[in-house]
Amino acid sequence: MDKWIELVKAKMSELNVTQVELGERVGMSQGGIGHWLNKRREPGITQMNRVLKALGMEYLEVAVVIREPQVDKDDEMPLAQKYNPYFRYPVSDWKAPIEAREAQPAYSSGKDKRRFELTDYHARGPAFWLTVVGNSMTAPTGQSIGEGMMILVDPALEAEPGKLVIAQWPDSDEAIFRKLIEEGGQRYLVPLNPTWPKALFTDECRIIGVVVQASAKY
Repeated sequence: MDKWIELVKAKMSELNVTQVELGERVGMSQGGIGHWLNKRREPGITQMNRVLKALGMEYLEVAVVIREPQVDKDDEMPLAQKYNPYFRYPVSDWKAPIEAREAQPAYSSGKDKRRFELTDYHARGPAFWLTVVGNSMTAPTGQSIGEGMMILVDPALEAEPGKLVIAQWPDSDEAIFRKLIEEGGQRYLVPLNPTWPKALFTDECRIIGVVVQASAKY
């Protein structure tokens, strides 16, 4: 709940949207919006997603993860501690990562068959997941991201040297996953696997997004 409130308030400030205006967009009173943002009342998942959509964040969807309360039977746990809002982003394809993040929001239709993964990361842009293929980012020591791991890509973050990025050349059918570095005033896309060659980063190469999270499932 706290994360959702933080995100909504930040977006309202960015767009200069008042509680009155937000209430009009979602069809409720300013007082009702104020109750939610001040934690006097708990909005439902549908209501939370309506607010996100009203603020232009269709690419986000709040999901709920129910956790067993770690308290004595006679004690009560606040609802906000039992139910934790997460955001879920679509799993894209290496051949079309941009198309996935620009597609319609999942909660706009119950017929959406795309795959989604949960995270508590608040993306600045329309983020999406990719499944790592191959061993170009598998390193013998240090940072290593192996095949089969899931990586979360945020297209709104600035691609600075030292960041892991998703890039694509106009003549390539697929995007690639590399580390952006700078040497002697020139930038390169470098694999973490030392047996793979690095590539010169040119103006024709497009950075699709910055990798902000990596996870493995067992």
